[in-house]
Order: sequence, then structure tokens, then C-alpha cells
Amino acid sequence: MPNKRNWVPYLLISPTLIYVLLFFAYPMVRGLLLAIYDDEANLALMQEANLEADLADVIPQSASIEVLGRQGNLVPEEELGENNLLTEIWFRIEAPDVSGGTAEGWASESRIRVREEAEDGTPLMGTVRRRLGSNADPLTSVFAEPNENSEVVGQLEARTEAQIVESITLEVWFLVRGENDGRPVEGWSPSRYIQIFEDEITGRVDRGNAGEFTTKYIEKMMNDRFFWPAIRSTALLLLIIIPTQFVLAVVMALVIQAQLKFNSFILYIFAIPLGVSELAVGILWFAIFTQNGLLNSFLQTVGFIDTPSAWLTADSRNWILVAIWLAEVWRATSIVMVIVVSGLQAISSEVLEAAELFGANLWQRLRYVILPLLRPSLQVALILRTILAFQVFAVVIALSGGDVVTVLANETYRQYFDLRNSNVAAAYAVLILIISMFTAVIYLRAIRTQEEAAAT
Repeated sequence: MPNKRNWVPYLLISPTLIYVLLFFAYPMVRGLLLAIYDDEANLALMQEANLEADLADVIPQSASIEVLGRQGNLVPEEELGENNLLTEIWFRIEAPDVSGGTAEGWASESRIRVREEAEDGTPLMGTVRRRLGSNADPLTSVFAEPNENSEVVGQLEARTEAQIVESITLEVWFLVRGENDGRPVEGWSPSRYIQIFEDEITGRVDRGNAGEFTTKYIEKMMNDRFFWPAIRSTALLLLIIIPTQFVLAVVMALVIQAQLKFNSFILYIFAIPLGVSELAVGILWFAIFTQNGLLNSFLQTVGFIDTPSAWLTADSRNWILVAIWLAEVWRATSIVMVIVVSGLQAISSEVLEAAELFGANLWQRLRYVILPLLRPSLQVALILRTILAFQVFAVVIALSGGDVVTVLANETYRQYFDLRNSNVAAAYAVLILIISMFTAVIYLRAIRTQEEAAAT
């Protein structure tokens, strides 16, 4: 008999897969699409004034148009509050026709003045408005449908009383003509997507309803005046923060591993920054470097300076970078230390004793024994710390305001919150993701164990 498949492992891993799809894969795809896809790039023009009609063509957003005609179309009640939506009201009426009969059909609210309403505001009776102008047709047409292009079923004289049987609200559709890549296009579009100018015969496409892939958001990001300063500042902070943190983390881990007196107390002191938020760290170091802060007070007390120095100003950008560097080293070195300590505990004490027995000093043991055996831990620490370094944000805001010194994470926030441009913000986020993934691959290739190197 064939072996029965064991579904238990699949059931156990399914919550993890669902979590990854919902909280990682889906947001990442959405963010990527925001950066490279413009869902309002084009306006679809229909062959008739109906959303279910065949597509006639598309016209780019912001393109100039010429209005050739207009027509009302039913609009769902929940869509009546949309921006730029132009509506008109039509009444189904019964009134004496000029021919002596009774005209039953539809007339626009612009031609009927409501004279009587029910308690709930429903129009019941009205009179035909008089047309102004010497050349105006004195008669008002009654149509078979709520549409001026439909069949005329009657003619009414001015001031004729009309019974209002029903009223409906229609969205105005425009028959427009424009250009797409130099060729003329023509079709119907709802008013919500079009801006009509005062002359009522020209206008432009206000927003589209058909998307396309584009690089304009990436180009807009790269042309932003803060883009290259953010790239330089982020790269510089990576270069000065990560090496410093790893040297200090290894030293701290070796101190913990040495089992000195008061070892637990030393570990608690090293781990204090783990319990402090990034914003709190930024505020703390701002209090140190501000003009009336602890640094100036100390320097004045010991006699190094006579008057307080302004460390965190536009004229002292380098000192702001130093402050960010010190704040980040203090805040996040403990994270690396914890990983390194875990790696050190996995190294057999017999290996270290053997190295010491063969005459290796501390530096030799560190270089030829400890660091090679720590490679898996260093891989994890480097990848994690680099990703976190790209996300440095609150410390930069607290120490520089985000203007004198800016980083990629700050520009992502600026585009999304201050400028309300989620597409460019997504482009910044995707750039951070790509750089993080690229550096992770470099770390995995550069810091490999002997087994990994032999496997390749």
C-alpha cells in the first residue's frame, strides 16, 4: 500500500505562511506597485455614455479636451458624493401639450420650476420656465428618456403647469475629443474625471481611471533635492556606525564571556539601551549636545570653553553627524552584543583552551579562532544591523530636525506625510528594501563558513 501523506507538518507551517503572505508579501507587492504603477495615468473613453459600453480609446491625464456633447446617466446613490461629480435632475412629468393632448415624458430640472412639494420634499407640481433671449425657442421639449438625445414626445409652452410623477439624479457624461500620442481620440467620459472650463467647450482630464506602469515616481524621487543628500548621509552613517558597533560589541561580549566579578551587573549596564526607544535616545542626546546641554556644561566646568558652543546648527553639520553616530552607537550596540554573546557561548571552551595551550595570545585567539567560529553570528548581526541602520529616523529628527541632515527613512516620511505623495514615498521605501537585500547578499557571500564556501 502506498504511504499515506502526513499533513501535520503542512498544518503546523500554514499559520506562518499565512502571516508571511498577509503581513510581508502583500504589503511589499502593494508598495512596489505604488512606486512603479500609476493607476490614474489614463482616462478610458467609452463609445456610449455608459460604463458597460465598449472602450473607444484612452486619453492621458491632464490632456486638453474639446467638449462635443453631454448626456445624463444614472449614478448609484453611494457615488453621489464623489469629487468633481456633476449631476443634473430630471422630472418625469405630465402636462398639456401645445397640440392639445397630454405630453408624458422627461424634462430637465432647468426647464421646470417646482411649485409644490410633499412634506418630505418630493416635488409634486411645477411650471415650465420661460426661455430668455430673442432667438430662444419659446417651447420646452419633453423627451422619451431623461436624455436630450432621445426622442421628443411633446412640446410645452412657458408657464404651463406640469404634474411631477418622478424625479431622478443623473451624472453628466461628456462626449470629448482630444489627443493620445499625437492621434485624435473621441469618446464619452463621466464628469467626475474631467474639468470643464468656463467657456463650457474646452477642458482637461483631471484624473484617470485606467493605469499603466511608469518610472515617473522613481524619476521624481531621484530629482528631489533631498535625494542625494539623503543617500550620502545614509551611506556615511553606515560606514561609521557599523564598524564601531561591531568592535565595541565584540569587546563587550568578550568582557561578559570572561566571567569577571560583578559580571551580571556589567551585563545589565551594557543592556540598558535595549530598553530605551529610538526617539527617547534622540531626545537624550539632544539634551547632551544642545547649547545649554550637558556637554557645554561639562566643558565650561573643566575650563575648555568660555562660552557655550552651538553644536546642532546648520553651520555645524559635521557635529550633527557626530551626535547621530554617538547616539546610534550607544543605542544599538547592545543588539549586536547579544548576538555575539550567543555565538561565543556556542564555542567550546576546549577549543579556546587548546589555542591558549599552544601559545596563542588573546589577539591570536580572537583572530584565528573566535572570529572564524563567530561567522554565522556575525552574518546575522551584520544583516540585522544594516537593515536597522537604513531605518534610522527618530534620532535624526530629534538631533537635526530632518532638514540639515536627512536620511532615506526621513525622506520616505517627508514624501508620505508632509507632501502627501504616497507614490514617491513608496519609491523611497522600495529603494531601501533593494539596498538592504543587496547588502544582505554581500554579507552572506563575504562572511561564509568553511562548509558554505566548500559547498559552492
